[in-house]
Amino acid sequence: MDRLIYTAMTGASHVLQQQAAVSENLANTSTPGFRASLNTFRAVPLVGEGLATRTFVVDSTAGSDFTPGPLQPTGRPLDVAVNGTGWITVQGADGKEAYTRNGSLQISSSGVLQTRNGQEVLGEGGPITLPPGDQLTFAKDGTISIVPSGSKASTVTVVGRLKLVNPERALLERGGDGLFRNKDGSVAQADAKTEIVSGNLEGSNVNTVEMMVNMISLARKFDMQMKMLQSADNDAKQASSIMSIAG
Repeated sequence: MDRLIYTAMTGASHVLQQQAAVSENLANTSTPGFRASLNTFRAVPLVGEGLATRTFVVDSTAGSDFTPGPLQPTGRPLDVAVNGTGWITVQGADGKEAYTRNGSLQISSSGVLQTRNGQEVLGEGGPITLPPGDQLTFAKDGTISIVPSGSKASTVTVVGRLKLVNPERALLERGGDGLFRNKDGSVAQADAKTEIVSGNLEGSNVNTVEMMVNMISLARKFDMQMKMLQSADNDAKQASSIMSIAG
């Protein structure tokens, strides 16, 4: 009896956690560069005297889906999309390097290049500060050029270069802020082969239909676990009733 309760209880609990992950994926279907979370169930036996027959069911985050999303032309000069594999380097809230595929950028009032979420975009020498100017452009290697204010259109000045990286996917993990970092805390080296496309954004790689099907499937699994708990409760009541009659 207790084996049934353990399995159903832990199963229901982790179905709810997996539903939360699916909900997060659905909520980010329109977030540029978003990478869908992958989850799976696994059985974990209990350890201890008399517990060998009991098993917990836990939700295990298998990682993230690194499949590239579709490129969406925007025509906005400050929108960039990584072409193929690779990442744009930003500075996280902890002051350390982090990586994103969301290339929707902006310039702060102090001239610092940032993401729309306010994270500073890093170049190979740190945060990138842009002087006042017109016609800002990004080259495919991340080089940033600008026509200084009051200068002729033919006067182009290179003001920085994005730090584009391409670490091993197996080394990356998603943080609570949605940014990716190396699991061991190391800093990725700039990759000269990583390229960007200016005037474009990469769409989310979340498959909305697949996520909706997963949500329905998880809801049915939760109902099944609840029915198992109800069956265990009914069995316990019937057993108690039989014992009372026998007594």
